[in-house]
Formats: sequence, structure tokens, C-alpha cells
Amino acid sequence: MIRRIQHIGVAVRSLQEAIPFYRDVLGLELVGTEEVADQKIRAAVFRVGESSIEVIESTAPDGPVGKFIEKNGEGIHHLCFEVGDAAAALSHAKGKGIRLIDETPRTGVHGMRVGFLHPKSTFGVLTEFAQEGDEEH
Repeated sequence: MIRRIQHIGVAVRSLQEAIPFYRDVLGLELVGTEEVADQKIRAAVFRVGESSIEVIESTAPDGPVGKFIEKNGEGIHHLCFEVGDAAAALSHAKGKGIRLIDETPRTGVHGMRVGFLHPKSTFGVLTEFAQEGDEEH
């Protein structure tokens, strides 16, 4: 079911301030930036081998990332696993008694179909399943 670690999400207050660290200090390739309005985020994606670092800032204080930063400060926000079928992965997790944030996948960065598991059911780690957007199941 899980193919690889797709990305690690890092919450920051300012992409403008964070991008130079990942690009210039660490030397990571900036794949691009994108806003996902319904999630109230702006993201910068950096390639790291077969995986990525998704640096995210909130576009609204009441958004999930804005609330996370207010409560926890900047830092690792979530761990994302690539799956072939996000709906099936969510259903499987629910069947195993895991609390879901998303009952069905929604559109995420780069058009991926994504769904989140609640950190209270995953040992404190917000966990995301992501399916490439061009696959249909």
C-alpha cells in the first residue's frame, strides 16, 4: 500500500525567510511554490532524492497550519506517504480503528489526492496519504 515517503511537511511563519535556508544553505532544488486556497496554505517544494520537503506557511491565522504554529511554533508539521489509492488507504486505516481527519481524499499540492489521519491516533504524528493526481481508482 505505501510506496515511499512522499514528503515531510515543515510549517514556517514565512516562506520568504525559509526558502533561502533550504535552497542556499542546504542546496536543495526548489521544485516550485503553490497556493492551496482551501487548505489556507502556500507551499514551497524541495526535492530530496526520491522524496521532498514541503515547506508550508499559512495564508490565514485560522487555517490548520496557522493554528499549528500558534500552538507549537515552527517545525515538522506532518509526514506524508505516497499510496496508489488514497481513498483505499484512508478506508483501510479507518477499518483498523484510526481516527481520520479526511473521510475522503481532497486536492493537495501539485494536484495530489490527499487525506490525513488524526495525530491522536498516530502517536502524535499528523500523517498524510497522497496519491498522484493523474491516477484514478
